[in-house]
Amino acid sequence: MPDDPQLRLALNEGPFHAALRAAVEARGLTLERLRRHLEERGLRVGMTSLSYWQQGLRRPERPESLRAVRALEEILALPPRSLMGLLGPPRPRGRGQGARSPADDGEPAVPLAGSAHTLSALLHDLDGVADDRRLHVTAMYETLQIGTDRSATRRETLQVVRARRDDPDRFIMVYRGDLGCDVERVRIRALEDCRVGRIRRDGATALVVAELLFGRALEAGETQVIRYELADPSGVETTEYERTFRFPADQYVLRVAFSPAALPARVRRFARHAPGPGDRDPGDHGADEHGTDDRGPTGWEPGGREDTESAESALTLNAHHAVHLVTGPFGPGAVGVRWDWP
Repeated sequence: MPDDPQLRLALNEGPFHAALRAAVEARGLTLERLRRHLEERGLRVGMTSLSYWQQGLRRPERPESLRAVRALEEILALPPRSLMGLLGPPRPRGRGQGARSPADDGEPAVPLAGSAHTLSALLHDLDGVADDRRLHVTAMYETLQIGTDRSATRRETLQVVRARRDDPDRFIMVYRGDLGCDVERVRIRALEDCRVGRIRRDGATALVVAELLFGRALEAGETQVIRYELADPSGVETTEYERTFRFPADQYVLRVAFSPAALPARVRRFARHAPGPGDRDPGDHGADEHGTDDRGPTGWEPGGREDTESAESALTLNAHHAVHLVTGPFGPGAVGVRWDWP
């Protein structure tokens, strides 16, 4: 058995996700390194799946996933079947049992599956609702900084909103960090033409909701420029950033800048297109009060099976170690950038 007492206890008592997480921490490997080790053995497991496994949000049950678990025992220098034994027997399947449990390789289980209810509760606490259309995003420019530890350390957003009707006096931003994000460490700072009001946080779903106050109520047709900064020092390695739009926006620009000491091997842009808001469940995931959602890396939750992702296209780092994308009218849906680490 391993010498590490915490790892030894986790392997003896479980559950599976706690043992996997303890083994990864004990060996000092990142999820990206684990993914690459698995790929070298002919096993393709995504970063998101690995992250969900060690957080207990998904359970490996498919045959290829179980082969990956056996390979992880070798990669992490664990006794044979030490992880497999913690999974227990396969879950019942078939008619009357459900084709798949929410906690297996399919949809994430609680807490992510409950994030829509959590978001609604957080918005309600700020006197907001998820489908409020009082503001229209006419332009948004944001820049994301990736640090030497491969985490998203800072994001600055400049946006212009137009009042659809009288009375809006604030923008409510919603941020969901990566799995492992410490929401208590997330900081929001108003930079221009707004101030930070109330903030609500939920650690289980990595959600942060905050008011950005204009200082006065807008009249219909008036515009407001706001600039704010969000810092997440959690240090969680990331491979993706995306911005979701519940309602159409006129223009969106995203710039992602990498530290010269941590450059990606490959970068590409992507987009997910969704049905119009009238076609979606009113309790759908992932919308802030005014139609956009500040997503942390890998934080998008599809709103339904009708969501489709467009083909990815490659982006090239410029001389300043950055890439960018520009969209014209876009939404509802999500657009973003993802990358692979060497």
